[in-house]
Amino acid sequence: MRNVIRLMAAVFSLAVPQTSLAQTEAGLQPGQEFRDCPHVCPKMVVLPSGEFMMGSPLSEAKRGKPEGPQRKVTIARPFAVGKYEVTFAEWDACVEDRGCNHRPGDEGWGRGRRPVINVSWPDAKEYVGWLSRKTGMTYRLLSEAEWEYAARAGTTTPYAFGDTIDQSQAHFAVGRLWGSVGTTVEVGSFLPNKFGLYDMHGNVWELVEDNMHLNYEGSPPTDGSVWEGGDRAMRVSRGGSWQSPANFLRSAHRHMTPACADCRFRGNGFRVARTVPLTS
Repeated sequence: MRNVIRLMAAVFSLAVPQTSLAQTEAGLQPGQEFRDCPHVCPKMVVLPSGEFMMGSPLSEAKRGKPEGPQRKVTIARPFAVGKYEVTFAEWDACVEDRGCNHRPGDEGWGRGRRPVINVSWPDAKEYVGWLSRKTGMTYRLLSEAEWEYAARAGTTTPYAFGDTIDQSQAHFAVGRLWGSVGTTVEVGSFLPNKFGLYDMHGNVWELVEDNMHLNYEGSPPTDGSVWEGGDRAMRVSRGGSWQSPANFLRSAHRHMTPACADCRFRGNGFRVARTVPLTS
């Protein structure tokens, strides 16, 4: 089964749209993978520039008012995104290096390649700060717009895999009361999307940079940057988790997570982004 997944992943990676002609740092091009330090740094994928409609159309099943109104967002330059959600192994390296103060529990499910859980938004910020210092590069959380762009990977359907999703494509709650039983799974257990990113749907909620706004009314940015203002006590998380019903996994779905330092939940994790400087 693992060999089949690797083969299919290779096929998906060939479908990454090469939309950016800009020369990036060290010749990095959209679709390329890299790691800024051996073993402990997350593996990154360079995403192309492009544009997309953020939010969901009125016709989308299970949509919520926070997902509209839709607007066009333009990502003007390539940027890098974690190929996987940050793992326990990567987090524990930060703790061992004294860059992260909190050692989260794993609920008895195991550490290693499982996504880190029981971390708060301030914990995630501490991690990207450590990663930036360690590598000399600019690591950060994704903006909410960047996250949806990465999750959609050029699609307009509710999920990156089409109009529906099933348990062969993502890890989420099916046939039971959501949140009642279950665990996370190792990152990369399912096929990636067309950008080569794994687990954008399910496994753990992914914390992003933005404060929560109740909807997209007003003047949200159209360049993919963080939307300032909003409710500073609540941060946005995206993608759903092992506890979530399928509709929470939709690319447009928005979720609120308390921003306090000790607001740590077993369904929450995160993914990192990195700026890719242009050489010309």
